[in-house]
Amino acid sequence: MAIARLSGGPLDGQLLPLDDSNQDELILPYTEGQVIYRRAGALENTGSTDGATTAEFHFVEDTEPINPSDD
Repeated sequence: MAIARLSGGPLDGQLLPLDDSNQDELILPYTEGQVIYRRAGALENTGSTDGATTAEFHFVEDTEPINPSDD
């Protein structure tokens, strides 16, 4: 299993498991809509002794305005 490192957007700094290490895009639910992240670069730490395989994903867009509520 690989790990996605999210960069930018509302989920900046989050780590998520990737079911498929070949994924190029993540579409994730967020508030009333979705946020979209795309992979940037190749997989890292792919050896058997260098830790978990990771892929960096950068924020691309959201499908709804991301406005925190005052409620």
